Amino acid sequence: MKIQLHDNNKHLTFAPLTLTRPVGNIRLGIFTNDERWKKFFPNASIFFQTEEYLNDKFKSHSDAICINSCFIPNEELAVAVSHLSINEELRYNGEWVARIGEGDVKVEYSGKEPIYISERWDLFQKNAEILIQDFNLITNLKNTVQLSSTNTIIGNPNLIFLEKGAKVEASILNTQEGPIYIGKDAEIMEGSIVRGPLALCEKSVLKLGSKVYGGTTLGPYCKVGGEVNNVIFQGYSNKGHDGFIGNSFIGEWCNIGADTNASNLKNNYGEIKIFSYEKGDFEQTSLQFMGIFMGDHSKCSINTMFNTATVIGVSCNIFGSQFPPKYISSFTWGMERDVFQFDKAIQSANNMMRRRDKQLDKIDISILKHISVNSFSNKK
Repeated sequence: MKIQLHDNNKHLTFAPLTLTRPVGNIRLGIFTNDERWKKFFPNASIFFQTEEYLNDKFKSHSDAICINSCFIPNEELAVAVSHLSINEELRYNGEWVARIGEGDVKVEYSGKEPIYISERWDLFQKNAEILIQDFNLITNLKNTVQLSSTNTIIGNPNLIFLEKGAKVEASILNTQEGPIYIGKDAEIMEGSIVRGPLALCEKSVLKLGSKVYGGTTLGPYCKVGGEVNNVIFQGYSNKGHDGFIGNSFIGEWCNIGADTNASNLKNNYGEIKIFSYEKGDFEQTSLQFMGIFMGDHSKCSINTMFNTATVIGVSCNIFGSQFPPKYISSFTWGMERDVFQFDKAIQSANNMMRRRDKQLDKIDISILKHISVNSFSNKK
């Protein structure tokens, strides 16, 4: 079986997160969507229909079941997709879900309502719901590692699941609003206070005395401390010290300097404007809470103070004594909006990645080069 996850013309909608990946590779809940489909179809090969400059890394295939990446599958939806025949298209609530061939024959899905993401802010707003769904999927018929007696549990202890090698000591774990999933070799250090739903993925660490509110996902190999509320880390990113981030999404290979804070609420409690890559300008939303969206390989210095609803592109190095602007284009250096020289940006990225025994390959560098010279990086 071959599955091709289609961006559905949402590439710029979810930027800057999708400047370096397809929509189907964004992490939500416990999984990325390609990982989630692989859970339902273990023998499937996963492909992507996305922007051409990403195709060398995220391969496409012409002979595959085409699936809308904006749908988060549940078991009933997966079954409905598996029952599609040649030239059929599965639809739900006016949106196409999946098709084989041209999809001329329309089939209406009537099972359990699937979760659909259409805007960047859906990522954190719907993360708790998706996390709960993923928790039930990944823990079904599995046994948890026993939790240490040094911890305090509030709520149902059966909603705490530890994979092999996971460690939690002397922490407070509250499952009254959702489950807590602790992945393989992940760790919650002493003195941490956690409210579910939380996903702490493989080899991620919550540092000493962390305060974590629900609807939070720490992708694999992250280190997080301080206070976070309803935040998603794609993976391999660090916020190792005190400071607050809420209602936000942090890409891969990012580093948040000590005592960095990000506002997620305007002083006047008003509705938020945020930069749109589609419009090339700021757009009005109806939301009151929104923190930051940070693209891959971006970093900020200690004591950085972000405004409400700040958008940060790819490979930015943010430092200085003032509030950064609310839109920071890719490959920005410092507060003066100078250009982060490409060779130095690649060197900086590799310096961080080598700490995890990884480095950028030629395909990664080609993607970053495209972003550096493309209109995504134009100054606003």
